[in-house]
Amino acid sequence: MKTDPVIDPLLCIFNHTITFYMLKTTTIKKLGIRFLIINVIYFLIKLTIVHDEKDSIFDAPGVFYYCSAFFLFMLAWESNDWLVRRQQSKNGGGLDFKQGIQILVVNLAICLPVSALVYYLAIFQFDQICQIDADDPWLRFRIDFFRAAILGFALIIFNLFYHSLQQKKEMENKMNDMQKEIMTSKYKSLKNQISPHFLFNSLNTLTSLMYEDRDLASDFVSRLATCYRYILDNREEDLVSLEKELSFLDSFIFMMNVRHEGALSITTHISVNPKDFVIPTLSLQMLVENALKHNYYSKEKPLEISIISVENSSLVVQNNLHVRKRKEESTKLGLKNIEKRYSFYTNQNVNIETQNGYFKVTIPLLPKDIKEVSIVKVS
Repeated sequence: MKTDPVIDPLLCIFNHTITFYMLKTTTIKKLGIRFLIINVIYFLIKLTIVHDEKDSIFDAPGVFYYCSAFFLFMLAWESNDWLVRRQQSKNGGGLDFKQGIQILVVNLAICLPVSALVYYLAIFQFDQICQIDADDPWLRFRIDFFRAAILGFALIIFNLFYHSLQQKKEMENKMNDMQKEIMTSKYKSLKNQISPHFLFNSLNTLTSLMYEDRDLASDFVSRLATCYRYILDNREEDLVSLEKELSFLDSFIFMMNVRHEGALSITTHISVNPKDFVIPTLSLQMLVENALKHNYYSKEKPLEISIISVENSSLVVQNNLHVRKRKEESTKLGLKNIEKRYSFYTNQNVNIETQNGYFKVTIPLLPKDIKEVSIVKVS
């Protein structure tokens, strides 16, 4: 599709303008809310400490205390936001209790000296301008500084608690999305396996075997029943033992080898105890099907698929490349789905790479005692 050299720059400018406007509106809204909160807190405190009828919020001391309170509040609030964002960027969005304490300490280390300097200058250096009437200047300084420290501490704790709630809410939303994707994945896997196309191909192969090799046909029927039984029995389970998955995969490989005689070579080399680990249901079968889907194969150029365990940490599914020519580029939804399902249980990555004429996917092995979703770095 051709692009218009005049309209495209205009659309780009329009999109940038809208984005800038939205960011500006969000910033103004945030500052407006904070301005309102600071004023409410200030005047509530002012009502509790003003006892002299001569005191006013419009005289020199009143203006100083208002401006200093606003400045120190905003300093604590904005610096806390900056520290939280910096910590989250380091940890990929996570913030735990220990990091929250570190942010609190750093934040106080920034704000307390500034507070002390502000009140020291106002009481001792610019007393003629601020006109803070105090019989004991050092007592006045300690009271003002102590009050600023308490309010700053409370504000930082409140802001950290707010960020914690926001982070928890975001994690819950992500986990709900992942749960939906997992259910969708299991539904699609089940639908693909019981689809008329898959059943038709299996029955067509079975019909041919009935005339050529009845013993092999009987074995084929048994393996087909095993596949369907496994899918139906585990359709509600997101994790299954590696032993069960390999047993199912053995039947699936048998059927594929019968259907594509001489065109496929699917081998497994598992050195770990399959009873000790679990993996997402049908993940190995999806990776094998992914290789079959995106590559052509024949007796002259067979497709070689290997499933290999790497120590006690991962499984590698790799195949030689005979990429099919397609009109549309692959969406890689199957691989993305496996990645997201793993992210629901572990921080380990699913590695996907192409090198030396091979396509390789490395998936982590999960311990069999894993029961609950790991909520990572939520304070």
